[in-house]
Amino acid sequence: SDVPAAHQKIKDALKDGVITTYRLETSVKKILYAKYKVGLQDYKPVVETNLVADLNTIKDDMVYSEAISKAITVVKNSRNTFPIQSLDDKKIAYVSLGDASGDAFLNQLNKYTQVDHIKADDLETLMQLLTPYNLVIIGFHRSNENPWKDYKFSTEEKKWLYEIAREKSVMLDLFVRPYAMLDVYTTANIDVIIHSYQNSTLAQEKSAQLIFGAIASRGLLPVSLGDGFPLGSGFQSGVYRRLSYGIPEEVGMNTEYLTTKIDSLVSVGLKGKMMPGAQVLVARRGKVIFEKSYGHHTYNNRIAVKNDDVYDIASMTKILGTLPLLMEQHGKGSLSVDEKMGDLIPELKGTNKANVTLKRALTHTGRFKPWIPFYMKTLDSVSKKPSKTYYRTKRENDFEIKITDKLYLRNDYNDSIIRFIGESDLRDRSNYRYSDLPYYLFKKYLEDYYQKPIERLTQERFYQHMGANHMGYFPRERFALSQIVPSENDEYWRNEIVQGTVHDMGAAMQGGAGGHAGLFSNANDVAKMMQMYLQNGYYGGKRYFGASTMATFNNCVYCDESVRRGIGFDKPQLSGGGPTCGCVSMKSFGHSGFTGTYTWADPEQDLVYVFLSNRTFPTMENRGLIKSSLRTIIQEEIYKAIIE
Repeated sequence: SDVPAAHQKIKDALKDGVITTYRLETSVKKILYAKYKVGLQDYKPVVETNLVADLNTIKDDMVYSEAISKAITVVKNSRNTFPIQSLDDKKIAYVSLGDASGDAFLNQLNKYTQVDHIKADDLETLMQLLTPYNLVIIGFHRSNENPWKDYKFSTEEKKWLYEIAREKSVMLDLFVRPYAMLDVYTTANIDVIIHSYQNSTLAQEKSAQLIFGAIASRGLLPVSLGDGFPLGSGFQSGVYRRLSYGIPEEVGMNTEYLTTKIDSLVSVGLKGKMMPGAQVLVARRGKVIFEKSYGHHTYNNRIAVKNDDVYDIASMTKILGTLPLLMEQHGKGSLSVDEKMGDLIPELKGTNKANVTLKRALTHTGRFKPWIPFYMKTLDSVSKKPSKTYYRTKRENDFEIKITDKLYLRNDYNDSIIRFIGESDLRDRSNYRYSDLPYYLFKKYLEDYYQKPIERLTQERFYQHMGANHMGYFPRERFALSQIVPSENDEYWRNEIVQGTVHDMGAAMQGGAGGHAGLFSNANDVAKMMQMYLQNGYYGGKRYFGASTMATFNNCVYCDESVRRGIGFDKPQLSGGGPTCGCVSMKSFGHSGFTGTYTWADPEQDLVYVFLSNRTFPTMENRGLIKSSLRTIIQEEIYKAIIE
């Protein structure tokens, strides 16, 4: 690192006889030969135009990504701790040692589940903070800027590592030279030891993916680290088929085309005030290759949208909340798509809904009305404000259904909603119309069957195990308001900005969690659910239902009646305009949401697309996003970016 000093030391060594003239000449010839090999005898200055791009091509990125993925080495795996499997019983902390950043590592860990960064100035405080956690991931991060940077643990860090491992299940990941392990007091209490070798952003991201079983462990130790860790040792593992993360060319897509097109199209949407902001995600072959946030929460441009912000996903709740619960029952043989609604819900006995089958209801061919404006029935006929007959401004006995902090609905109104649906007329058989109403009934059925509210069912049976920590009902209970994108400035019923409570009025009257609306999520967690569907009910080491169930529900059962719908899923248009770009396969499926959300998956291309926005802010009268078909135009460009 100090050339003049090195030069002088070599001269002194030659003078003192430490090295010989022959030894010096041998090295000088090697250097001259290396210069000759690269043509320096005919030196021409390097053209600096586009130099950075020329030295950092997509091909280089792919080679580097593959090399890092194959190099990371797991040298110890006690108690089958690695890869991390079931996430519903894990409370994970991350502790950073060393003097370099581990932000990329932590951010990637949080793509898979909630991992809390725990830090303190002293060991005693740290151990107290770690009390509620049953797994601690320790990242040892030092600069790999050049080979002379220090790579060893400090005495204090060795003590901290020893004490944490005595009390907790520990997974140690070293982003330094492997020789750092030689100074550790003992590895006996450390469950998992991973060598990631360097502290680059890519090494941190790939190592986090490996920890959760999204990529396989294939690395072998290139040096000997004592009796316990000989040269060539390494624990080999498969994958749990969780989403991994990489670049488009790794899955046969074009980075430049994909990025340029999506950026420009979303920019058109933002400039045209179709929505204040958005999240867009694309995954192919189980790998997220595009994930980006745009714009702001509102048009005041104060809070920029981030990838971990959550949106009200509106009717996407149907296929991401209610439908998987029904499919799970079908997979276990406890529910048939030919079941009649009256058999599932006793309150419908004797009504015109009693003989409607589950299949008809889920394909929107059950002749239900498309919508009943329940909230309008509760407004004062003169003032058009919430009537005192149905509401109180604070929680009282018999008025405990929270609409807002200053508006509470009568407890018995949910029974009235079911009764109103049961008493409503059926439409003419020839008139197919999309309807929310069956999902009010499915919610009741599921909650009665399990004796649990739908918000607990979805968490316990799907989201917790999948690590979909950003998906769920009632986001205010889990996130700061600054992380929740507002949906609308409601001036017709709630008379406040709707933020962190469901936008849909009917779901709000059900306490905020409906079968048809109420879920909030970021794009990454929507992609997890859609990837689970692509994998026929399997994700993260768990099977939720089988391929036969997926085939049953992802089927255009009434195509002969010119109805494109699958059983719960939306499907591509049969002709003319419709919910897709028209460039997807007929095996594809998805759904859109009133607030400006959209997701679609295509088994033939093994592709997932997610678009989240709040086009309804400040008013749901803004239909620019819908009229422009921006979401499906982006979808078309995604397909054009496929090169193999």
